[in-house]
Amino acid sequence: MNKLLLLLILSFPLLLSAQNGQTVPKRTHIATKLSTTAPKIDGRLNDAAWRTVVWSDSFIQINPIEKAMPSERTRFKVLYGAKNIYFAFICYDRHPQQIDAKLARRDDVDNSDFIAVGLDSYLDHRTGFVFGVNAAGVKMDMIFTNDGDNADDSWDPVWQAGAAVTDSGWVAEMAIPYSQLRFADKDEQVWGFQILRKIHRKQEEVMWQYIPKDAPGMISYFGELRGIRGIHMPFRAEIMPYGVFSRHTYPQETGNPFASGDDVTLNGGLDGKIGLTSDLTVDFTINPDFGQVEADPSEVNLSAYESFFEEKRPFFIEGKNIFSFPLAMGDGDFSSEQLFYSRRIGRQPHYYPDSEDGFDYNYADVPAQARILGAAKLSGKTQKGWSVGVLDAVTNKEFADLDLNGARSRASVEPLTNYFVSRLAKDFDEGNTSFGGMLTATNRKIEEEHLNFLNKSAYSGGIDLRHQWDHKTYFVSLKLAGSYLKGAPEALEQVQLSSSRYFQRPDADYVYFDSSRTSLAGHGGAFNIGRVGNSRWRVAAGALWRSPGFEINDLGYLRQADQIMDYIWVGYRINNPVGIFRSVNVNANMWQGWNFGGDRLFTGGNINGGVQFLNYWGVHLGINRQQAGQSTSMLRGGPMTRTLGSWNAFASAYSDSRNKWRVFANTSINKNDDHISNRINGSLNVSLKMGEQLEFNANPFYTKNIENLQYVTNEETANGDRYVFAKLKQHTLGIVFRVNYSPRPNLSIQYFGQPFTSSGKYSAFKRITNPRGRGAGRYELYDSDQLQYADEVYSVDENRDGTRDYSFDLPDFNWNQFLSNLVIRWEYRPGSTLYLVWSQNRDYFDSEANFQPDTNFGNLFRTTPNNTFLIKMNYWFPL
Repeated sequence: MNKLLLLLILSFPLLLSAQNGQTVPKRTHIATKLSTTAPKIDGRLNDAAWRTVVWSDSFIQINPIEKAMPSERTRFKVLYGAKNIYFAFICYDRHPQQIDAKLARRDDVDNSDFIAVGLDSYLDHRTGFVFGVNAAGVKMDMIFTNDGDNADDSWDPVWQAGAAVTDSGWVAEMAIPYSQLRFADKDEQVWGFQILRKIHRKQEEVMWQYIPKDAPGMISYFGELRGIRGIHMPFRAEIMPYGVFSRHTYPQETGNPFASGDDVTLNGGLDGKIGLTSDLTVDFTINPDFGQVEADPSEVNLSAYESFFEEKRPFFIEGKNIFSFPLAMGDGDFSSEQLFYSRRIGRQPHYYPDSEDGFDYNYADVPAQARILGAAKLSGKTQKGWSVGVLDAVTNKEFADLDLNGARSRASVEPLTNYFVSRLAKDFDEGNTSFGGMLTATNRKIEEEHLNFLNKSAYSGGIDLRHQWDHKTYFVSLKLAGSYLKGAPEALEQVQLSSSRYFQRPDADYVYFDSSRTSLAGHGGAFNIGRVGNSRWRVAAGALWRSPGFEINDLGYLRQADQIMDYIWVGYRINNPVGIFRSVNVNANMWQGWNFGGDRLFTGGNINGGVQFLNYWGVHLGINRQQAGQSTSMLRGGPMTRTLGSWNAFASAYSDSRNKWRVFANTSINKNDDHISNRINGSLNVSLKMGEQLEFNANPFYTKNIENLQYVTNEETANGDRYVFAKLKQHTLGIVFRVNYSPRPNLSIQYFGQPFTSSGKYSAFKRITNPRGRGAGRYELYDSDQLQYADEVYSVDENRDGTRDYSFDLPDFNWNQFLSNLVIRWEYRPGSTLYLVWSQNRDYFDSEANFQPDTNFGNLFRTTPNNTFLIKMNYWFPL
């Protein structure tokens, strides 16, 4: 391991200087001013306006063979008028019957023939607005930021497109309103410009402006669109009122006045957008509803850390890139850490009524989420290159309704809360250098003593700097972040004792627990340098850190503080066919980490690689080695514990995506050095396209996990804390079904279903006696005289004197869940949508930890389900 690390370090300077970046000549296209009636966007190209423009072509192939001549000819025209810019395309094809004209939901055009236009209307060489349409007329739109590194396909502007298959190929046309773009107020516009066409059955992609496969960017390589004169950004204002009718049916609970088994609600709200200037836009929402959003996937989390789930709510995912401030680059445990995690807004209330706080009740009705009263965000990019993002949201003070023998009362479970996020960034030197910062603030109006465990105020901020040179071949980046919390001692106690830091660890001499603390501050950051393009060789190295007091979880996401890590990565890419391969990639990584007390926590390495064959099938293989280390969290507040090393091997394979059916298989095997703990994962993803309108997807998965040291509980005794662990044998099985049916480009039916079962059996109970010992020397097994079981409780007589010293509940579990969601989406006019939604979930739990999927699923589907039926309608009003 050390020899490999030394080799990577010694080769780093050589790889950095392997080859100079290349310059790609930029092409220019001149748009023609509309001089007649605007064309009708119907995919026919028979309007008089198109006859005033000369066809342009000269495309170049980028895939599968870079710089080769396209197999089919592509031509285009560009017109501009007072309100819109227009594009026409002829996509010739000598076998029109083989054109893949797939009907699908908006943005789902990857597995079909399509053509797309990219516009860098800011001309900042960093931001691209992309509009595409496939041969069936299905629209695709997205925004690229950071020179193509980030893509946001949640952006749904209002524009028109039409397409039709002909005897000589297929044709398409677009009309894009200026109101959906952002550009400076100038006499003549100069925009970055690109056209991409994909011929799906050949996996062929052709571009108007050549961009090398190994280019370190995308938007900065766009050609230019000139000749647009005398246009101005129109006043942009639009509102979208909505109404929702929903009915919720669920198991009736006898005697519970809050569980009648059938609830009906009627709700409404308003979304809107206002253009303050030609570059800045305000989006707002009042009483938003997200009933059509798919549920989070099922999981059993036995770790000490919070799960990270992706954002799915439209208001927060639209334009999310401008509010992005990740604290690390790449994959791994640190990749999800960020200053702004929008799932914090409108989350489940923090508090549940407790009798110790004086709340006596038989039944409680606790809201599932804190209702968002309203939210607004300002975003855009000024003419001087400043990217601006400001978001503010207010969530309601929520109450639980309580019932005690017919007497009603209320308990506050979440205070009125304001969330604020601001982001500012500036580009220099045609996007080669960027500098920016972010500030976040969470302020709670805490009026009840039982909510004092929440931070009253939480602030975080950061600055980021990135510089690229030699045609963006090399980069260096720096991120610095800080946090500051204020609250009652109860709140800061929660922060100090949390799994992110465990200040109460008895052997930690560099941090301490202070029960009187009312504030906490910390810092974090990351530094990276490397070569990312214009060569087959790629290399990066860097370091990151999180101080013990760094805490951002009120509005961000942080898994664990008190860590320092460095890494080095080397990659090799072959992007063009060679021999039997279409592409090849190989990677090697090394990493190591410490805490702020100087204790080495982990050291590891990885080698992985993949190939795609000429028939478009592919495989990826890899192996990880994690050396023995130490854990500050294994005992969940106890002393640091030695961890053993492990090996992890993984492999995946996929089939040709051009086929009607597609398969992706994945497996991994983890073996611990104790020769007991191991983990086996397997999954299969099968997609079948039936005709041009229907697609079916099934994703079964299975995990078998044996963990020799699985945390059970920490019991306080007169002789000190007892950290109880056990051997866990866990099986998890599930399958995700998806069905997509699109009879028309503006009408789609989508179904999602997931049956899930996971059972865990605990045995070989033990207590940790020597945390820093080696192997089995770390613990002592309970014998039959010490451990007794009755009525789902384990009693421990540690000194064998016939008296119970402590006890803990049976930890075995058998948890089963079924989630499903059916959404009919009809865009009945541009920008206006009708949703019909049926959601169902079922849950079944017992402590019989036998893994019997047929029995478990049988029990699950015999339970009474929770059903939600929803009708939601919005209407887009341009003002």
